[in-house]
Amino acid sequence: MSSSIHPTAIVEDGATIGAGVTIGPFCIVGADSTLGEGVELVSHSVVTGHTAIGARSKIFPFASIGHRPQDLKYAGEPSRLEIGADVTIREHVTINPGTAGGGMITRVGDKCLVMIGAHIGHDCIIGSNVILSNNVTFAGHCHVDDYVVMSGYSGATQFVHIGAHAFVGGLTKVEKDLIPYGTAVGNPAELSGLNLVGLKRRGFDREAIHNLRTAYRMIFALEGTLRERVDDAAAIFPKDQLVQDVVKFIVGAKDHPLTLPRNGHSEE
Repeated sequence: MSSSIHPTAIVEDGATIGAGVTIGPFCIVGADSTLGEGVELVSHSVVTGHTAIGARSKIFPFASIGHRPQDLKYAGEPSRLEIGADVTIREHVTINPGTAGGGMITRVGDKCLVMIGAHIGHDCIIGSNVILSNNVTFAGHCHVDDYVVMSGYSGATQFVHIGAHAFVGGLTKVEKDLIPYGTAVGNPAELSGLNLVGLKRRGFDREAIHNLRTAYRMIFALEGTLRERVDDAAAIFPKDQLVQDVVKFIVGAKDHPLTLPRNGHSEE
């Protein structure tokens, strides 16, 4: 397949352009950038820096992809930005590459939808099938697992980890790690339950969801310490993958605070 490049577009020498790429009016593609097979830049968008865009991804007007990070410590190091296949990036989105202080890479997985005005900061690792609604913002070094849904005007502060299949409500400020399958709302965010709608839509087994609900009530009860309750849930559901995902996340987050329910229990 041949590529189509509008005469008003600028493709710098050195850029790698895959088969079947469409570059619309007034786009700019930098010398160190790579556009995979079938990528489409609709118009007025910029892809620059050491940036790779995966096959069939589509970038809408006025998106800024790969410009230098908004980090005062950035010193021009050749950090990278990798965006997966079948990703949709809507208008006015900004995604920055990594920095020397964060692994030198920002990564977005496959089949993500990044809606208008969203921002993915330096050194963020975003999984696949993630939906970021209008004006969602991630500060640097955030880690977002697969199938997370972020509602409009929500965001996360630096170094936050959001577990797989979690749901974040609109206007929510996530300052602490959020468990897989959890739902968070508020400013600052509070854990308000499980993402049961998402679990059902994605075809999770009814029994597995029931076990997860039981484990959730156990883990976030008021009696005992959090670690004791987590150990109890792990022992009762040793072969339940959803429960074990939550257990491993909490145990692994021992050096990071967790988003907790409103009941106010502590991790002591």
